[in-house]
Amino acid sequence: MKPDPLEGDPRATAEHAHLEALLRCWVRERNVPVGSHPGTGEPDNRVRIDVLGLLLEAEVRYASPTGRHRFGPVTLAGKPVDPVVAVALVGAELGGDTADLVERTAESVRRVTEFVAYRRREPVGPADRFLDSEQRLMLGHLHHPAPKSRDGLSDADNARYAPELRGSFPLFWFSAAEEVVSHGSVAGPDAVTLMSSLAGRSPEPGRVLVPAHPWQAHDLLHRPRIASLISRGLLEPLGEFGPAWSPTSSLRTVYRTGAPVMLKLSLGLRITNSRRESTSTELRRGSEIHLLLESGYASGTEKAHPEFSIVRDPSWIAVDEGGEVTGLDVAVREVPDGIGDSRCLAGLVAPRPGIGRTLLGELVLRLDAAAWVADYTDRVLVPMLRLYAETGIGLEAHQQNTLVRLDPAGRVVGGRYRDNQGYYLASSHLPRVLERLGVEESTLAVVDDAIVDDRLTYYLLRNQALAVIGCIGVEGLADERDLLGVMAARLEAALPALAEAGPDGDRLARRWLEADVLPCKANLLTRLEGIDEVLAPLDAQSVYFDAPNPLREGRCAR
Repeated sequence: MKPDPLEGDPRATAEHAHLEALLRCWVRERNVPVGSHPGTGEPDNRVRIDVLGLLLEAEVRYASPTGRHRFGPVTLAGKPVDPVVAVALVGAELGGDTADLVERTAESVRRVTEFVAYRRREPVGPADRFLDSEQRLMLGHLHHPAPKSRDGLSDADNARYAPELRGSFPLFWFSAAEEVVSHGSVAGPDAVTLMSSLAGRSPEPGRVLVPAHPWQAHDLLHRPRIASLISRGLLEPLGEFGPAWSPTSSLRTVYRTGAPVMLKLSLGLRITNSRRESTSTELRRGSEIHLLLESGYASGTEKAHPEFSIVRDPSWIAVDEGGEVTGLDVAVREVPDGIGDSRCLAGLVAPRPGIGRTLLGELVLRLDAAAWVADYTDRVLVPMLRLYAETGIGLEAHQQNTLVRLDPAGRVVGGRYRDNQGYYLASSHLPRVLERLGVEESTLAVVDDAIVDDRLTYYLLRNQALAVIGCIGVEGLADERDLLGVMAARLEAALPALAEAGPDGDRLARRWLEADVLPCKANLLTRLEGIDEVLAPLDAQSVYFDAPNPLREGRCAR
């Protein structure tokens, strides 16, 4: 086989990675077959895109049933093309906010170049295996045209705050008057006491210590509401102090080895599609989930799958004078016992061009691929389906929110879900939730059952579970179709228990097994339409479309 374009110098690697991501987006969102001619179905080892009368094309190095395709050098009208030009042409062909996407792509290429160069120089990660997996996402989302776009982050900031560069930093602390602070705690120490403990100092009487990400702190100082609070003596910036924290894969959540909690901080950067600042509802959502779980609302799932758990976010604190959040807030996340056995799925499947196999590839190389996929399906994917069947709670469990628990040999022994934002609630279950909590409204994202089904199909199946199969396949460790058959068989085996878990509880899994097409998120079109997925209405957060169902193909191939 010809040399892999991802094995070139850091700049060439970054450019090709973005071209591949763009091609993956195009063939998925335009339903273009890879490995066969779109008109005749005959074998074809090239992919071709007609953009504004010019031919963008590449050799197919690997055709993936789950979408993790690999391509050779990309040309435009027979000549090499860089990703910025390619995305400009594709954007113009499709319509939309092309100028912004072009800018974000150029920025993303620069960042990935830096990440690749650094990681090739420093390939060995920290001894903390949980943190190591959080820092492995060199290339980012493999189906996003600008996966490492971080609008507003300077190069100097990047060196300090990027997990890919193993950055770390102390928190920036503010002293706030009690009357402009809201907080809540449903477990553990109250948020005010915890913040003082983390800061290593006590506030003055009538004051509360509130931490911020340093980038956010400096940005907040230029915002009128914060400036007003400072001028009135209600808020005082104290600066950075205390031990260093490390950013996890999301950038905004920080972790410190040995600390009892992680902190999810607001961060006004536009990361890929959205600015990452918490809303008041999101801050309280983690508390509601904690109370629901403590009440026994998901007791059936907990008994059936003790190996799976939801990481709790039981407390929060925010400067919110007048009841409106200011961007100065933190959600507190418990660090589960035995966090060292957990790996971020995104880190497990992340490519490491010029360094070696993915972490998952290293594990499967010495294990059995089919057994690994079977265990993953039984112990990570099925519990999420069981929770939905029983409670109506749908987890937005994409790769970064999914933690895989491994034994010392690398076998899957369980899973965890972490987030305080990504909880859907099927509207048919809302009365039960309100009755259980004794409240009149829920902080969960309540939408029609059909919409939750669609979102879970994308996040749990396409983004999460199929990424496992695609990763193993692209590394040449197993045939993806065989692994799709394994996953389908394990889902079939779970159908009776899912049906018993709740009304029509096997509905979603049956759809995955039987439907010819399933919903899929269109990251390229979402980006061109300029949708902020955090702020958009729940039923219009992204562009979705129907795409062929690879799981059904795997089931039929058995």
